[in-house]
Amino acid sequence: MSSPVEARTRRGGPGGSSAAASTRRGGPGGSSPPASTVVLALGSNLGDRLANLQRGVDLLVAEPGLGDVVVSPVYETAPVGGPGQPDYLNAVLVAMTSLPPRAVLDRGQAAEQALHRVRGERWGPRTLDVDVIVYGDLVSADPDLTLPHPHAHERAFVLAPWHDVDPAAVIPGRGPVADLLAAASTDGIRRRGDARLRAGAR
Repeated sequence: MSSPVEARTRRGGPGGSSAAASTRRGGPGGSSPPASTVVLALGSNLGDRLANLQRGVDLLVAEPGLGDVVVSPVYETAPVGGPGQPDYLNAVLVAMTSLPPRAVLDRGQAAEQALHRVRGERWGPRTLDVDVIVYGDLVSADPDLTLPHPHAHERAFVLAPWHDVDPAAVIPGRGPVADLLAAASTDGIRRRGDARLRAGAR
């Protein structure tokens, strides 16, 4: 039996050039807005890191707008840049959405605020970090929401968990996640088999 991600990949879900192909869900009186694949990266290195990630996932999916949610395995990662700080736990959330990109960003920032993230030093420690990695095939140089995320293609802590749930994924303008992961440094990153996240509150 194929996984939900595999099934959705075949019909235009996460990954590949098909990832950004819009799907329409019709309803009485017409069609709803087209849905695109959105990929969000979550990280935490303060407090109860796993609980912070789970709370972040719960907050992201608490309101309508993100559907067919798949959450990756959890990875532990040495910090990249910034001051000396604890290791991170990282995960990726893949979903279908009809929300505008800015609304997805706002939801991620609201989740960060709910966990009392303090935006101080660049690349400093945080209770929760939520980054929008890709939104369909959208390419944007908007400084408030650059798409795809400008560093995702070189960050194993994004590529590895993303590849786990969608091996066929592609970063627009950068290429297949599998190839990018093979070229990236995986030093300081390991999969945590003892740490799991649910795709939303139960």
